[in-house]
Amino acid sequence: MGNIRRSRGYNFEHTLVQRLNNEVWHARRLGGSSTGLPDIVAVNNPNGILLIIEAKSGTSDILYVPQDQIERCVMIRNMFSIYPERHIILAFKFMSKKRFRRKNKIIYENRKLLEYYKVADVVADMSVVPIIKCTYDDKTFAIHKNKTVALNLPDYSMPFQKIARRVTIAAAPTKGTE
Repeated sequence: MGNIRRSRGYNFEHTLVQRLNNEVWHARRLGGSSTGLPDIVAVNNPNGILLIIEAKSGTSDILYVPQDQIERCVMIRNMFSIYPERHIILAFKFMSKKRFRRKNKIIYENRKLLEYYKVADVVADMSVVPIIKCTYDDKTFAIHKNKTVALNLPDYSMPFQKIARRVTIAAAPTKGTE
């Protein structure tokens, strides 16, 4: 079972690196947890953008990013202060088959494959880095000890996405336009 999970994670990381590499962006897989580094680093040198990416994929309805992995992302982000724009990106891939246990048997159910890319820069300013949880329905939470609070991390438009989902904030009406 561990090899399947590891393989799934490696495949997602490898795919992200392939999608990111083009004439403007350069990405490398760093080896992940075993090296004490984030999963992927991507740079856009002409525009001064650095992305530190932690990738998670799975067959359940919830994916978690442990504290130590987030702390590594913060460390790398802080090391490269030469880049004017630096982001910690949490990449979540919910596989098209949902895995669950029923009557001591493992069952798979088909569902839509979903990928979310979340900006987690807010954790760099937290005194205690939380575990971050993302759900299949695109909700994010911070877990501090035994307390879970909504985190609502914003979406990030990855360079390879054709139609980016954007968070739109409606402007307040000005006087005379109400």
